[in-house]
Amino acid sequence: MSNFFNIKLENLRGVGTQRAQLLQKELNLFTYGDLIQRYPFRYLDRTQFYTIADLHDDLPFVQVKGVLRNREVLGEGPKQRLVAKVADASGELELVWFKGVKYLQTVVRNHQEYIVFGKPTMFNGRPQMAHPELEEVTEAKPGQSFLQPVYNTTEKLKNYHRIDSKALARLVADLLKIAPPHISESLSPALIQHYGLMSKVDALLQIHFPQSPELLQAARFRLKFEELFYVQLKLLRQRDQRKVELAGQIFREVPSLVDFYKNHLPFDLTGAQKRVIHDIYKDFCAGKQMNRLLQGDVGSGKTIVAFIAMLMAADNGAQSCLMAPTEILADQHYAGLKAYADQLGIQIGKLTGSTRTAARRELHEELRAGRMHMLVGTHALLEDVVQFRNLGLTIMDEQHRFGVAQRSKLWQKNPHVIPHVLVMTATPIPRTLAMTLYGDLDVSVIDELPAGRKPIVTVHRYDANRLKVFQFLRDQINLDRQVYIVYPLIEESETLDYKDLTDGYESVARAFPEFQISIVHGRMRAEEKDFEMQRFIKKETQIMVATTVIEVGVNVPNASVMVIESSERFGLSQLHQLRGRVGRGADQSYCILMSGYKLSKDSRTRLETMVRTNNGFEIADIDLKLRGPGDLMGTQQSGVLDLLIADLAKDGRILTESRAAAQQLLSEDPGLSQPENLNIRRHIESLPATAVNWSRIS
Repeated sequence: MSNFFNIKLENLRGVGTQRAQLLQKELNLFTYGDLIQRYPFRYLDRTQFYTIADLHDDLPFVQVKGVLRNREVLGEGPKQRLVAKVADASGELELVWFKGVKYLQTVVRNHQEYIVFGKPTMFNGRPQMAHPELEEVTEAKPGQSFLQPVYNTTEKLKNYHRIDSKALARLVADLLKIAPPHISESLSPALIQHYGLMSKVDALLQIHFPQSPELLQAARFRLKFEELFYVQLKLLRQRDQRKVELAGQIFREVPSLVDFYKNHLPFDLTGAQKRVIHDIYKDFCAGKQMNRLLQGDVGSGKTIVAFIAMLMAADNGAQSCLMAPTEILADQHYAGLKAYADQLGIQIGKLTGSTRTAARRELHEELRAGRMHMLVGTHALLEDVVQFRNLGLTIMDEQHRFGVAQRSKLWQKNPHVIPHVLVMTATPIPRTLAMTLYGDLDVSVIDELPAGRKPIVTVHRYDANRLKVFQFLRDQINLDRQVYIVYPLIEESETLDYKDLTDGYESVARAFPEFQISIVHGRMRAEEKDFEMQRFIKKETQIMVATTVIEVGVNVPNASVMVIESSERFGLSQLHQLRGRVGRGADQSYCILMSGYKLSKDSRTRLETMVRTNNGFEIADIDLKLRGPGDLMGTQQSGVLDLLIADLAKDGRILTESRAAAQQLLSEDPGLSQPENLNIRRHIESLPATAVNWSRIS
């Protein structure tokens, strides 16, 4: 690409300094490149007209043609509004504007024929449009596109500076008159031919002002393919580079592991667990740094796999650490692993914010001397004072809760050889998202539950059924089981009509006077939370009333019922995580989703999905479609998802094709040195070193 796309926007006809500053501040548009890649988010089909008599509430934005009359200003001061009527042969449509009344008075004329575009609503049985767009009926211009682009803009730009979608379209049109000679092809002729792609220049023209629905589709496919191809190319190059450049310690000897398998492992591993352990062992023998993502649904047995990996490191004179996002989860991992480590004579320690100073000092000394083989903890592991003699393996649980900087801090704890990395998550990540967020990692999946686990029975109940639900809980507790009741808020909110924890606790206490109740929420101090959790674990309390702090990792095998209040308020993956807190023992477990009768379409889909399936990956795919990738993973921190046009929820097929294309390209020409790949190499070289999205025009 030439420097043309780095030219500041103020140089474009019709922009100027003041408008350029507004576009920077409101839309993050600085250069010609930014503007040309500000793609429309939808298109208006201006070929179809409705008669006024056919208008009704359920129609989307539509257009009618008619003569305007009875224009008048009503009301005073801030309540002032402009009202007019448009008539065609079938009837009358009322138009109303509440903003920009003074300006509209000068441009809206009686007895003029207009094309009126807007969302129809019925008011007192008659059709009305608020803030419609008006366009005088004139002769159609040659070459005019009937699919009109609609651009995202802001209220401030629209209301105070008259920079609406149409104004942006005019700026883009002006830019596209001068841009084509500067648009270089960024894909190889072979890729263009193989996938039947439109040229880059045509794609940019058609994405903004499509001449037909077919050309728009071809432009979209071209730009999405290119974007996802460059995302995958970047990730795969990073992975290949790391495998070439970064050595890893070799862990080939496994005597303790053999002893553990023969004499101490209390259950049989599932086929999926064995497969993952084999993957990890292969990585450990390769002499390169392992970077592996381990995905496994709640309760699938990731922790024992982590312990076995740590055991392999210990057998070869290396230390390992396991970092969890919360103290509760770190405590639980430690308690689970310590039992195994003690049987094998392996020293294991725990470091969290609550660890006392004297214990810390001793722990630091043991680590530096190499006498402590395994360390479990929270963010406290990242402190500079925590030094290992030979850190060979770092494991992160629920890694999306840690930032990139925090992760790399752990790797720096061994200045000689970068430790192997195992990243674990119980949040099932849809395949498309995993390929993009973790495309530079090798992925293993534990996709079966340990033997003897029964699937959790999930039901949806309305608040009106509460007495029946409470009776069911009473019956379960009388069978010596325990119950979680989870609320979305700690205190009542004025704006949200959801059950809150404090009210809920009181009503549960009134309903179950014969039982003991624990309460846990995020505002409690760590020791208070721990005290209440311990009471529940020891069966001193039968009911645990909590907020979502129990979402991650709490393991109480005797708890067999999870009640989620105001379940319509939770996201799908959160509901699935919460459900996974039960079903950890041999008893049949239940999840009861409570809600009011008023449910949005998305809420209904979420609750129906939960009742229908226990499959975390299916749930994650539906969640991705409902929420989009940004919300799902907090992906801003990953930097990978700086996507301009591709949508991971909808473009799985294009992503799979583009990854295959990138893999093939790198296997045939890893250095991109062959003449046919000149376009790709030139494009990458034109980008700044810090570029995140390699498909951006630079």
